[in-house]
Amino acid sequence: MDNNERKYDVLIVDDDENICRLLELYLIRDGFNVQVCNDGESALNVINGRPFDVVVLDIMLPGIDGLTVLSELRKSSDVPVIMLSARGELSDRVSGLDKGADDYLTKPFEPQELIARLHAVLRRIKPEKPAKRITLFNLTVSISDFTVTLDGEKIDMPPKEIELLYTLVKTPMHVFTRDDLLKSIWGADYSGDPRTVDVHIKRVREKLGDNPHWKLTTVWGVGYKIELF
Repeated sequence: MDNNERKYDVLIVDDDENICRLLELYLIRDGFNVQVCNDGESALNVINGRPFDVVVLDIMLPGIDGLTVLSELRKSSDVPVIMLSARGELSDRVSGLDKGADDYLTKPFEPQELIARLHAVLRRIKPEKPAKRITLFNLTVSISDFTVTLDGEKIDMPPKEIELLYTLVKTPMHVFTRDDLLKSIWGADYSGDPRTVDVHIKRVREKLGDNPHWKLTTVWGVGYKIELF
């Protein structure tokens, strides 16, 4: 897992401590944060106390069984749930899916298969958000915290200049027309002077100066682009 990628929190609910230890080992190695419960009652208490990104839930549990846990969970949460069971009957799978499970895995299984299913469920439920921070050689532009750094030094820019630079840096060599940039940054209903784009471009260019790898270029009669060398 990439060091910059957020770790997902997974809850394992199974009364087989050996399986829990094995899954915990594999999941931590794959970059997950893991918590384990060995019965249904403690699982419900833990789930009510903190959010999880995904739950791995065994059907056969002491006390409150997994299907009951799932039913209670679905009253207040849509967290993805992968059901586990030593029973492979169709009726068990259908029951779990009908109660709101997202996937079903029959024991015995390989830990790698569970991990693959976890990633598949998370991709469906939690699609990756587009990046809000871009680095191009020695330039980093972030619209998460509205910062620009060049050669490790922070460059002071107002938000609109940062948004403008981010749009250009995100797609190097692509030529953006003035209208493209107005609609993208100022909005389709902007009624001010369209030359505001030219003014902002000039200010950004002055602050960035010359660079051996890239340049904010004017394409005469068309628009602007980040040109790479």
